[in-house]
Amino acid sequence: MPGFQPAPPVLPQVAEFPVSVQMGPAGPQEVYEGMVAQRKELRNQLDRLEDQRRDLSNNLRSDNITTADRAGLEIRLKETDARISSVEGQIAQADLAVAKAAAIPGAIVERPPLQRNGPPEEIMAIPIVFIIFVLGPLAIAYARRIWKRGATVVTPVPREVHDRLDQMAQAVESIAIETERIGEGQRFLTRVLSDQGRLGAGAAQPVPVPAAEPQRVDRA
Repeated sequence: MPGFQPAPPVLPQVAEFPVSVQMGPAGPQEVYEGMVAQRKELRNQLDRLEDQRRDLSNNLRSDNITTADRAGLEIRLKETDARISSVEGQIAQADLAVAKAAAIPGAIVERPPLQRNGPPEEIMAIPIVFIIFVLGPLAIAYARRIWKRGATVVTPVPREVHDRLDQMAQAVESIAIETERIGEGQRFLTRVLSDQGRLGAGAAQPVPVPAAEPQRVDRA
């Protein structure tokens, strides 16, 4: 209908769960670590919500979006903003809970430093320096020498390969000669058969022979 204005969407109320320190059967250290893990998870949720809001904002800026899609994206954007605000409040409460849990004696226990059973780091640095500054240049120089030698020296061809190549050349030449002979024979047979066709076959015709004149004999 013309002039109809849709009613503004009603945003759902996001319930907030206050974070408090409860000892229970767990010790102070376990409670403190649980609070730290909870705060970390809330921050991960906040990062995901901010990524979702960024995607929605980019979709709203698109030129090919329809009016219905724009209205739906605006509703989702407002809901995402409400969730972000709620999670930020929960993170603030989690920070306060972590601070309270850290104040309990025995909550933060410093871990003993890692002890090395092997040689000290100063001794381990000596072979590393030796490999880098001594063996490294030697390896590079040897590799360059091998590369230059391979580029200049040509590996000789074995004698057996030469002999086989000669045999192959002779065999190819003999095959060429025999092929030429076969071609000559075929051309000769073709010429003979064509000549017989031109002569034809039939009865022999008499050939006229002129009569000899009588010779005169003089009598004495």
